[in-house]
Order: sequence, then C-alpha cells, then structure tokens
Amino acid sequence: MTANLIKQTDFDAIIIGAGACGLMCAVQAGFLGKRVLILEKNDRPGAKILISGGGRCNYTNLYASAQQFISQNPHFCKSAFAQWTVDDTISFFEAYGISGKEKTLGQLFPETDKARDVVNIFANLCADLGQQIYYYATVKSIEQTDNGFEIVYEQHMREQKISAPKVVMASGGLPVVKLGATDIGMRVARKFGMAVVDTAPALVPLTITGKDQPWYEKLSGNSIFCRVWNDEASFEENILFTHWGLSGPAILQISSYWKPGEFIYIDLLPTQNLTELIQQERTINGKKTLLALLSGLFTRKFADALADRLPVQKNLASLSKADVDVIESLIHNFKVKPAGDKGYDKAEVMRGGVSTDELSSKTLEAKKVRGLYFGGECVDVTGWLGGYNFQWAWASGFVIAQAL
Repeated sequence: MTANLIKQTDFDAIIIGAGACGLMCAVQAGFLGKRVLILEKNDRPGAKILISGGGRCNYTNLYASAQQFISQNPHFCKSAFAQWTVDDTISFFEAYGISGKEKTLGQLFPETDKARDVVNIFANLCADLGQQIYYYATVKSIEQTDNGFEIVYEQHMREQKISAPKVVMASGGLPVVKLGATDIGMRVARKFGMAVVDTAPALVPLTITGKDQPWYEKLSGNSIFCRVWNDEASFEENILFTHWGLSGPAILQISSYWKPGEFIYIDLLPTQNLTELIQQERTINGKKTLLALLSGLFTRKFADALADRLPVQKNLASLSKADVDVIESLIHNFKVKPAGDKGYDKAEVMRGGVSTDELSSKTLEAKKVRGLYFGGECVDVTGWLGGYNFQWAWASGFVIAQAL
C-alpha cells in the first residue's frame, strides 16, 4: 500500500505563495507533469484575489501590453507577455467556466462578479493535478544546497525543513499586511546578492495636510471626471475627494508615478474649454453669475467650494481678462502637492522589487542562482490599475512553470 506514496521531499519545485502567480505556476507545472508544493502563510489560497476589484476580481485587461507597466527595464515583461497573452488568459478561464465581461477601459471581470470563482478554479485544478498546498506555513529561510534548496518554514508553531531542486518566489509585495504580505521575496533576493529596486506603495490614495486639508474634507464624497498628470504620465478617469485628500481611479493611477515632494496637476473639465464656455454664455446671458455657470458643470457643493478661490458671485459680463485667466488656470490646471500617500494597507500593489537585471526575461530564473525563480508582484514590474497586474501574475507564473 505505501510503496507508491511519494515522499514529502519528492517535489520538482517549491513555490512560496498561493497568490495569482503561485497558483498559475502550480497549475501549469501540473499540466506538464511536474509536481510542486506551495507554502502559503494564510489559511486559504488567493487571499488578495478574493478582495480584488471589490470582491469581483478584474482578472485581466483586453489592452494589456508592456506600455502599461512601470519598471527600470520597460522591455523586460515583453517576453512573458509573448509567451502568455491576454487571449491565453481569457481562453484559460473560459475553459474552466468563467466568461469575462468588460466594464470600462478593457477591464474584464467574471460574469458572476465573484472573485471566489477565480480562486476555485485554481484550488480545484491543484487538487486534480496532485499539487499540494501547505497552509499556515511561514518561510523562515532558504539555503542553497548541492541538490537545490533547503527551506525552513514554521507551521502550527513547529519548525519544518523541506528540500527541492527548484524554488519559485511568488510571495507578492508589501500591500496588505493583514493579508499576510511580507518582504520575503526581497529578503531572499538580497541574501543571494541580487539587487532590489527601492519599493513604495503604488495605486494608492494621496493625502493632503495643513491649511488645505479642511477644503478637501468639506468636498468629501464628490467624484469628478478629470485628467490628472505629471511629467511622467497622464490619465483621464474619475477622482474622488475625501476627508484626508484624493482618491479615485485617476489618482491611484498617477500615484504610481508620483514621489513625495512633487506636484500633480488636474484638469477638472477635460472635455470642455471653460474660457470658451464663459464667452458663449456672456452672449446669451451676461448677468448669469460664475457660480451659476459652475453649478451647471459640477455639483453645487463643488461650485460653492470654489468660492474660496474664484470670484463666483460676479456675473459673466463683468469678469475681467485677469479673472478669466485665474478661472481657466484653476479649473484646467489645478495644482496639488500631496503630503504623502495612505501606505501599503491602502495600496493596490507595490512599486519596485527584485531588479529585472537579475532575472532572465525568458524564464524569470535568477542569473546568479540556478533553480531560483521570481514572479508576480515581488519583481520590479508594476502595472496600471485595471487588471494589468493580474495579467503579469498569470504570465509570469506560466513562464516559470515552463522552465521548472
């Protein structure tokens, strides 16, 4: 009876982390007849998948390409995306019962709007393929041996050791601590002499403090379609005023390109020219106040808030050229210097990570350490908001599995 049982150490690879990258890697390795073990710190797989997109899981983007990713080497992810495309992601999920529906800007969600359905696919496939997942397993150390690697991990307050010829670091990034996020991926990289690009929260709300904070606080809840930009990038989506600053899709997007001390700029009316609107309204009704005009373009609450900064009680006919210039500048070139961001607990992803210079773009194997692979969020490849980071996770998991 016991002769056919596989020993605990008889794995082709050990994967650290049962997130999107780790799960895809395990499944794809199983399709190739390779047996892996996933060590997962949480009590279940896919903790971050389950909360993504408000529990709906925006699992890819129809327009994903290298252009939507931030990295010190912007070309690095091209090889992975050539090996595992958006069409591959769509076909994979369709094969196991998930049809996608597009929300906005190419974002694909399951038709059921249930992230649980995504996780269940991987959990079921791992079970069917004989891939094991050890839960409550916290990795303490990884040592290189003559035959591969020895991993020390703690499970149920007991220290365990396990060996395998290859190790996959799919341990994610630093957001969200309550989901078990750690810096293990970066620590392992540094241990083996690999460079790590400075990390920071990305896709994160920005805070406003000091004398301007009360102005933002009274606008809390107002959402406005805007263009937000800085010297590096520009996005047209909604922003959301909050009692502590700014959030909403456009702010999350620009936050990945923002550094403390820098300004961001906001066009509060990107689809219209306010100077032209004022001129047009003047010919129709010069007695109309600026407040009345702004109230038709924004919420009344937002128009009232502009009273602190603009001559809103003046009628349009009496506005001087200097007045119009001030109005034009404030509405189309609203300048903001955030105090900071809301940190990793509110960040969607981490910027930075294991340097792409240290990895093969074709296999994601560490150049300095044969048999050690890095994928997903712990690598210096950070996508925009909208399913891009999941596409990188699936692609990197697939690529590594081919090389195991």
